[in-house]
Amino acid sequence: MVTQHSRPSARVGRPRVAGPSESELTPREEVLAAAAELFTENGYAATTTRAVAEKAGLRQASMYHYFARKEDILATLLESTVEPSLLLATALLARPALDPAARLWALAAADAALLHRGLYNLGALYQLPEVRGERFAGFRRSRAELRSAYGELLHLIDPAGPGRELRCDLLLGLVEGGVAVVRGRPESSGYDTAEVGAAVADAALRLAGCDRAGREAAAREGAGLEAAVSAAAGAAARGEA
Repeated sequence: MVTQHSRPSARVGRPRVAGPSESELTPREEVLAAAAELFTENGYAATTTRAVAEKAGLRQASMYHYFARKEDILATLLESTVEPSLLLATALLARPALDPAARLWALAAADAALLHRGLYNLGALYQLPEVRGERFAGFRRSRAELRSAYGELLHLIDPAGPGRELRCDLLLGLVEGGVAVVRGRPESSGYDTAEVGAAVADAALRLAGCDRAGREAAAREGAGLEAAVSAAAGAAARGEA
């Protein structure tokens, strides 16, 4: 529940052009939201930092308190589309007793949901030529680690399966591309994020060679894995029993 105050509390940061924002977002979050909209709708190269600042309701000089360069904004946005899934993948791989098909279902469903639930299709920015630059090395490394996690789960499901590297690339492309296809359809606003995640996860298991019974069993087990594994990992990080 949001606590109501008689007067707005002061925020740490730089002043706005038009005074306090009515949004619950912090100024930094508003910069990211503004940049996501402008980068995806107008193009990264065509968007200036001035335009981002104006969209966020900040003076351009004030925006530099949060991000020194336009590259830093893009890198932060891209990393936000990968790092939560990578954390989940790491936690799932650390639980070898769990069915690998259920773990793959949980990862693919959560990854697809993460890409789908955002207001803007940030996955479309992955192929920008600028992303090959040094500033984006962290994003590329995280995405490569996520790809490897998918590959490890594929191998656990079907150790003798041919073309492991190719299937790994196809699986990552299925998750990212599948969401992009859904978002590109005129009626895509009618799709529930959970529905999209489940459909992509089912397709991932098909690619892994699971039959219908195996997919259904993996879906039942995998549906509860994301929350359970994430909660357990969070408790471990806090040192809880």
